[in-house]
Amino acid sequence: MGKPSGFLEFTRELPGKLPVQDRVKNYNEFVERYSEEKLNQQSARCMNCGVPFCHSGCPLGNVIPEFNDAVYRKSWEEAYDILTSTNNFPEFTGRICPAPCESACVLGINQPAVAIEEIEKHIIEIAFDKGFVKPRKPNVRSGKKVAVVGSGPAGLAAAAQLNFAGHTVTVFERDDAPGGLLRYGIPDFKLEKWVIDRRIKLMEEEGITFKCSANVGVNVSINDLLREFHAIVLSGGSTVPRDLPVPGRELKGVHYAMTFLKQQNKRNAGLDPLANPAIESNIFSEDIFATGKNVVVIGGGDTGSDCVGTSNRHGALSVTQFELLPKPPESRTTFMPWPTYPMTLKVSSSHEEGAQRHWAIATKSFVGDEKGNLKALKVVDLEWKITEDGRPAQFVEVAGSERELPCELALLAMGFVHPQHNGLINELGVELDERGNVRATEKAYQTNIQKIFAAGDIRRGQSLVVWAISEGRECARKVDEFLSGGVSLLESRDQNIIMAV
Repeated sequence: MGKPSGFLEFTRELPGKLPVQDRVKNYNEFVERYSEEKLNQQSARCMNCGVPFCHSGCPLGNVIPEFNDAVYRKSWEEAYDILTSTNNFPEFTGRICPAPCESACVLGINQPAVAIEEIEKHIIEIAFDKGFVKPRKPNVRSGKKVAVVGSGPAGLAAAAQLNFAGHTVTVFERDDAPGGLLRYGIPDFKLEKWVIDRRIKLMEEEGITFKCSANVGVNVSINDLLREFHAIVLSGGSTVPRDLPVPGRELKGVHYAMTFLKQQNKRNAGLDPLANPAIESNIFSEDIFATGKNVVVIGGGDTGSDCVGTSNRHGALSVTQFELLPKPPESRTTFMPWPTYPMTLKVSSSHEEGAQRHWAIATKSFVGDEKGNLKALKVVDLEWKITEDGRPAQFVEVAGSERELPCELALLAMGFVHPQHNGLINELGVELDERGNVRATEKAYQTNIQKIFAAGDIRRGQSLVVWAISEGRECARKVDEFLSGGVSLLESRDQNIIMAV
């Protein structure tokens, strides 16, 4: 414990941000670093609890009190070793994780929680600055080959773990560069893509092969993979968006949120956003811009928030975000006791940049002009019935509240229903669960086809980046056991091999 009285002396402070008027002019990250003094103070707030609930709050089981203590002592290499013993990609989670560990922080019972996510980001960036981050190559190759289909965080984590275990890993990505939604879903102002490129370069130096523009089941033969590889990991993500089938859905100006976000990320990379129509035809039909338009984002989650920030950078006339559910409370209630993850009001940096937010509202129809262009939304307010445990259960429309709101661009950000079935999944013949995800138990991560495994959103459904990394690591353990009959990813802690316990 770095400073026993630290939590009494210092309160939670987050790093500064560039002013809104400056950051909306570009797509760069805008969160500054702590000063050395502030970083020391924030790490000093960790109480080294007898029972550190932050461990269980984090899906990766990060060893948080120990790396906070190392940060306080400025023992940077020790902090880096502790952090990366459980987390392959802290540079990702330190930027875009919603930090469930902080919700479980014991200090959070009666004070603001420790700034765990920011400390994590500082550890990895300081480690890169000081040259501690080096390729980790296995001592011996097993002679076994593994194909990882999909290069999002689950696929990258599985590839890294299996490579450390000595297997030869090839990652297949249908887009033009690795990263999955990290690259073409998360806006650059939250995660600049050089961060991904830096990690991919390291993984290549470790011996992992990346094959991009490789759409398995389209231009890469499934039978070839089954013949060539001893095991296959499916980590393609949950990519089929939830639709809103109301009158006027076909109007020009109604688009999926991920279409909008992916196009902008491609522009930022200097690429043609309308290229590669064979990959995702719905992405590449027309250029989508919010410039000078009244934008309505339908969906109150992180993807919706990303659309708000991107629309502001486009120069939208107005930006409005809808949420079907009632407005959440600003702090925990009796129905959200610590250390559970609280469903409280979230105000993102994109909301700070400007947006009207409406809760308990539903879209009845999209209204178009004579040319088939979207011009308004017909909406209605909702009244929710709340159950005894504080949950919204059912709603009725508020009589007389129906009205039209001007809108030339509507972005559907209501989540994803399941992975894409056409192509790879259907041709493989893997079983699906009742939600349409690939069926593979958490105990084995193995599908009904013995050599095929699944991890991440493709298995558990739409979730968080930290869960994807955890899934990839755990799946890699099971693949390694399947290939070697042993448990090298469990027994290799003394060899400084990253693992999940």
